[in-house]
Amino acid sequence: MRSQASSLLRLMRPLQWVKNGFVLVGLLFGHAWNDPQRLTQALLACAAFCLLSSAVYVMNDLIDREADRRHPLKRRRPLASGEVGVPAALVLMAACLAGGYALVALSANRAAWLFSAYVVLNIAYTLGLKHVVVLDVFIIAAGFMLRILVGTLGIGIAPSQWLLLCGLMLTLFLGFAKRRAELGAMGASAKTGEAGSGHAATHRRVLEHYSPALLDQMMTVATAGTIVSYSLYTVSPETLALHGTTHLIYTVPLVIYGMFRYLFLLHRRGGGGDPTQQLLTDPHLLAALAGWVTLVLLMLGRWL
Repeated sequence: MRSQASSLLRLMRPLQWVKNGFVLVGLLFGHAWNDPQRLTQALLACAAFCLLSSAVYVMNDLIDREADRRHPLKRRRPLASGEVGVPAALVLMAACLAGGYALVALSANRAAWLFSAYVVLNIAYTLGLKHVVVLDVFIIAAGFMLRILVGTLGIGIAPSQWLLLCGLMLTLFLGFAKRRAELGAMGASAKTGEAGSGHAATHRRVLEHYSPALLDQMMTVATAGTIVSYSLYTVSPETLALHGTTHLIYTVPLVIYGMFRYLFLLHRRGGGGDPTQQLLTDPHLLAALAGWVTLVLLMLGRWL
């Protein structure tokens, strides 16, 4: 039996904190990594998002704990399995919210309201909007866009319109890929006769309105949108004037490879359900990301 502290930590889903790296995009493309004040602000904002997102995860598990108990995988979550009780979860959620907002105040973020917008958006999502087809994925994408804005507008960096568009298309791609993976997992459970698979099919009601063909079309559009918008960003006059380099175009193949690899994992390896897990466990995705970050840093630092 896991210790209470270990169960509470799992309830916070620390692996998902990787997603809050979107807050740091502004530092990279705003040439602010050498600015101590902005660097500190961005790191505090990232830490604040880690705690606020954990509070959201705890709230989600509290509300869905009965449904999670009927799911073949989610029934192992701390609340659904009974490892953590409701009172302890409520205290943890309150502590995460208090700690998150304390970090927001400490960061002196210029767009502090965006943190509250994130929390409110996720409350609305958990209470019902997650059952609205297509809108559910747009809300997931909006959460990522709020992170980008906190790390740009919030620390005095004007975000590029092309970069915002690219971020939107990428997060839509990841959202629709998640839904596609959930459909695939339900189909696999039904074929193997896994216990609870009948309940799993209705666990996320919005999946009734999606089909593999529809989601594949949406992912195709989002994939093309991400690649085209990022490519146009790398060659736009504003980018060339800001960064003083024409070499960013050479990072496009890494973006294309990463997205195609993700599609391969989704369709041939049964992955795609959790972008964080895929990124941390697939060496190809890790290599593509590491290569992209390295090249961007070298080019923006004018070492290449």
